[in-house]
Amino acid sequence: MKILLASSEVEPIAKTGGLADVCGTLPRELERLGHEVVVFLPAYRSVRRAPVPITATSVQLAVPVGSKLVTGRLLESRLPDSQVVVYLVENEPYFDRQQLYGENGSDYPDNCERFVFFCRAVLEAIRLLDLEIDLIHANDWQTALLPVYLKCELDATSPYENIPSLLTIHNLAYQGRFWHWDMLLTGLDWKYFNWRQMEFYGQLNLLKSGIAFADAINTVSPTYALEIQTSEQGYGLEGALQHRAGVLSGILNGIDTRAWNPRTDPHLSMNYDLENWREGKAKNKATLQQQMGLKVDPKIPLIGIVGRMASQKGWSLIMPVMQHWLATIDAQWVVLGTGQPEYESAVAALRNKHSDKLGINLSFSEPLAHLIEAGADLFLMPSQYEPCGLNQMYSMAYGTVPVVRRTGGLADTVVDTNDATLERGTANGFSFNAFLPQALEQSLARAVWTYQSKPDVWQRLVERGMTSDWSWSQSARKYAELYERTITLFRAERQHV
Repeated sequence: MKILLASSEVEPIAKTGGLADVCGTLPRELERLGHEVVVFLPAYRSVRRAPVPITATSVQLAVPVGSKLVTGRLLESRLPDSQVVVYLVENEPYFDRQQLYGENGSDYPDNCERFVFFCRAVLEAIRLLDLEIDLIHANDWQTALLPVYLKCELDATSPYENIPSLLTIHNLAYQGRFWHWDMLLTGLDWKYFNWRQMEFYGQLNLLKSGIAFADAINTVSPTYALEIQTSEQGYGLEGALQHRAGVLSGILNGIDTRAWNPRTDPHLSMNYDLENWREGKAKNKATLQQQMGLKVDPKIPLIGIVGRMASQKGWSLIMPVMQHWLATIDAQWVVLGTGQPEYESAVAALRNKHSDKLGINLSFSEPLAHLIEAGADLFLMPSQYEPCGLNQMYSMAYGTVPVVRRTGGLADTVVDTNDATLERGTANGFSFNAFLPQALEQSLARAVWTYQSKPDVWQRLVERGMTSDWSWSQSARKYAELYERTITLFRAERQHV
């Protein structure tokens, strides 16, 4: 198959979050399976600092955006360690900016216009480059107009009439909602601005538009695919998703095992694997304790937290539990990340009061993130919702036992430890259901008790996590199967038209 993957972020060229990791790794894994993938990405200002060579092409673009004809050109690169071609769509007024989507906490006011142009440019490039595409894989709201244009404008136009589309929803909370007059920018007929297709409470909703017109839809874990069809996690789109439930599925993300592998990780004080994990984790724990100003003691349970300090990540649960434990429980905590000012301030205040038990770094450090995964005994992720989550998989690959709330991808990867799961040999962590501090505290207490009192059980949890396949190879095979299924159904429907 020849797949076109379009995204607003691709690691290592442009990144703000997990979307980039998926769209930078999946194409390379698909290539290893024998498929050809071509990637499209906006040429942001930041791509000039990308660690890959980027060259200009002679391909000039001219596409309609509203009543204007907007020009641009294509640049070309390749994903590292692969032959995957990346085309970067250049238009300086739209993309030569300080950030990808906005500055100083506010989105760019012309984001709709910017990504209308990007979507139209991708489709025009298919014609100009004479690409023979079997399927277009769109990702999130920034590329969600691709399925719309295929269905509403290009359905009978060569070379587009035989190209189906897949839309992947990485986080339903981000939908690309704009005022209704931005519908004019799309160039689409106003008849599509209705409650079933592109309209959302009087606004233009690009993600909803893609959901309405894509031939297949998926998201980044099976449980999240079910959760987004409920009022609790549907963000107003649960009805649209229920309507397309027949073509909605979930595929769990993988992790990049080249970057996240305790056997080869350059950020660790000692590399280790299944054979010597006790020695390796003890060495990295001592290094982590020393770096964070904590007492170096192998027996004290060390709890790690890495990521955004936000309510969605469960910080409304973490704070009261951390405050109580620091005052009463002999355990250490390490926190790395930035986020909502109230959480940063509260953690800093706790650090000042309990510097012997709490180490913090209110920034981001890739080496420290790796060291925490290797040196911590427990990793905390009590998320309110979590489409997939990667840190719980990093943790298990490094022999660090996760404590999570049972939601989204966390529910699909972490199996709670109890008599039944231990007997089946499936237990690999600790989880809870209710989004309450008491539920987190009970689960964390069970984990610490097991760590301190049941070394044989702890060994089984560590080794279960380390021997599981968290790589992208399994996920890539599932995407290839979804592509093939979507193409087959699309062609069958065409034959019956």
